[in-house]
Amino acid sequence: MLYAQVHLTLPAWIHELDTARSFATDTDKVAFAIELSRRNIEAGSGGPFGAVVFDATDRIVAVGVNRVLPHACSVAHAEIMAYMLAQQRTQRVRLNEGANGEALGPMTLATSSQPCCQCYGATVWAGIDRLLIGARSEDVEALTEFDEGPLPADWVGELERRGIEVVRDIARADACGVLRTYGQLGGPSY
Repeated sequence: MLYAQVHLTLPAWIHELDTARSFATDTDKVAFAIELSRRNIEAGSGGPFGAVVFDATDRIVAVGVNRVLPHACSVAHAEIMAYMLAQQRTQRVRLNEGANGEALGPMTLATSSQPCCQCYGATVWAGIDRLLIGARSEDVEALTEFDEGPLPADWVGELERRGIEVVRDIARADACGVLRTYGQLGGPSY
């Protein structure tokens, strides 16, 4: 029999998070994504990556953590999980556009680490206006066994040409600390 459904979930500890607090600054947003990545490895519920979609008023639309191994699904990366949940919640494929194509204000993705090649592609199409990044891909590859895959040489420029502002190295040391811990634990590299 062929499977006709995919069922992906975030870990139960997600419901314990304080999502009502203020996320007014870029640092607040990325710090929360890093908190998600840390909790994910501490709970043994996935890899060391967290992502959060924020709306124009700095409220959380959706969160994601890496769930590749628990779901045996190579696309269950933190960014992809956050995008899928945000799209499901808003019922919009492009998060920053209304039903008639009208602009809805800036949507932001805060992520603990630079998106890999898969999540980079999803970012192009998800309707994100701002991308906030903690650790760089070279940090991920140096501190863990992950292969982040190929990106365009000027990946930041490519996103910016599509109207996506990119801000890197926000709380980079904290994000690297989570990656370092995961690497020292000998976590799988999927």
